[in-house]
Amino acid sequence: MNWLSTLFENVPEDPFYEPREPLWLPREMSSAPVLPSPPPRRPPRPRLALLINPFYAKSPHGSFGKHVLTPSLALTSVAGSTPAHWQVRYWDENLLQGPPPSEPLPEVVGITVHLTFARRAYELAAWYRAQGSKVVLGGLHTQSCPDEMAPHADALAIGDGVQVWPEILHDLEEGNLKPRYEATYERPYALDPLPRRDLLPRKSYLTTTSLIATRGCHNRCGFCYLSTDGLRMPYRVREPEDIRRQLDADGQPYAVFIDNNLGSRRDYLRELCRALRPTEKIWSAAVTLDLTDDPALVREMALAGCTGVFIGFESLTDQNLADARKRTPRAADYARRVRIFHEHGIQVNGSFVVGFDGDRRDTFTTLVQWIEQNRMECATFHILTPYPGTPLFRQLKAEGRLLHRDWDKYDTAHVVFRPKQMTPDELLLGYDWLYRRLFSHASIWRRKPAGWSGLPAYFAGCYLYKRSNRLWRFLIKHQQVHAVWRPLVEMTRWRHLAFRRHLAAQLEAGAFPARCASTFPASV
Repeated sequence: MNWLSTLFENVPEDPFYEPREPLWLPREMSSAPVLPSPPPRRPPRPRLALLINPFYAKSPHGSFGKHVLTPSLALTSVAGSTPAHWQVRYWDENLLQGPPPSEPLPEVVGITVHLTFARRAYELAAWYRAQGSKVVLGGLHTQSCPDEMAPHADALAIGDGVQVWPEILHDLEEGNLKPRYEATYERPYALDPLPRRDLLPRKSYLTTTSLIATRGCHNRCGFCYLSTDGLRMPYRVREPEDIRRQLDADGQPYAVFIDNNLGSRRDYLRELCRALRPTEKIWSAAVTLDLTDDPALVREMALAGCTGVFIGFESLTDQNLADARKRTPRAADYARRVRIFHEHGIQVNGSFVVGFDGDRRDTFTTLVQWIEQNRMECATFHILTPYPGTPLFRQLKAEGRLLHRDWDKYDTAHVVFRPKQMTPDELLLGYDWLYRRLFSHASIWRRKPAGWSGLPAYFAGCYLYKRSNRLWRFLIKHQQVHAVWRPLVEMTRWRHLAFRRHLAAQLEAGAFPARCASTFPASV
């Protein structure tokens, strides 16, 4: 079966059907760029720092576009704390522009490390150290596996890298670099410097306006990285007016809040919405479903420009949610709560985890049927993955159910443990089927908005975003992401502004429209 027949594949009803054609995944999306042989050691350029986001393998199931939707703020925030007498540069290997530069050779290289690309981070560290640079490794993996990382670095930044980075550079200047620096997340988040968005290649992202208004989450789910041993991240906020200034300063029509949970403090979210409303920008954010306890707050979000929310439903089984320590409404009430977002013109991207101990072979069909019945615009699926240092990892290790510790595969797209009520192969086949089924032509049609005027934006999102990985690879490679998507973003913004005027008029008249989402789709 060639790629054209895959495009028009009729997905069977059986989640475990075989054989099935592999999904398209080009080498440059699955393998890091080859590093050339390191030149001889030489003096580095003094006070030049290079910050690197290493390559990680992409899954063929999701859109390649999600990796260039908006940049992470981890490194740009570290760049913001760099002393003025230092020069700082930024390189993201996932933008398909090749390996990071070594001319001129930086005095220090800072590399953020996540579990799934730790191996690549170590390769980059060895490559730069062989040439004469000092290497500092930071990121979440330093919190869970510092002893593993230590041999690969001249220094580790454990915890809040924004706090320790100036101290690291000072010690480097003094010739007194220590092997380990640590900082907690206890200090007020408002004290953090602004991210250095000016370092980002704007044309390579759909939007460079990634924002973090809050830090932390009121949930401590057993499978989440926030439950890693030793990681304590109290809920902290920035002033709403500060977030508004950041939004205005970057000049983009669309922003993405990359907070773990923007709605943990409802009073703060209400203040934030009122600060953002005059900007006439659109934005999306991750929140929890219990936010719908307060429909008036959902209304405030819509009036402030929210067009989409990312929600971790995780499972449709209450026992699974209880076992994961997820504080959430009962699954039987999910559908009503989704309707509340839809009634306010806010699209829902639902995140679901498969592989819980309560999941059976029929879990996959039940999940897809529920998503289609509730006309969810988008969904993201993850195989349950035990990150090291979490309660889930300890549980599966104690039960002898871990299959291996190849961190590259701990990416929620591979099965790394033995499930209770199905085989590892069945779990992988079911996960693969979820994506094939949900983004098949038939399922896209079933989930379409009820009103005709919402169809163009909905189909554009489904087909241009979710079913166009060949196009995405071209746009990323040739740095055309921003140019191609900007008109679509503007179209969405203008449609949402019209919806906001309609909603505001209804509220002033003392009425509330029964259903708006089908008329005014709310997400790119």
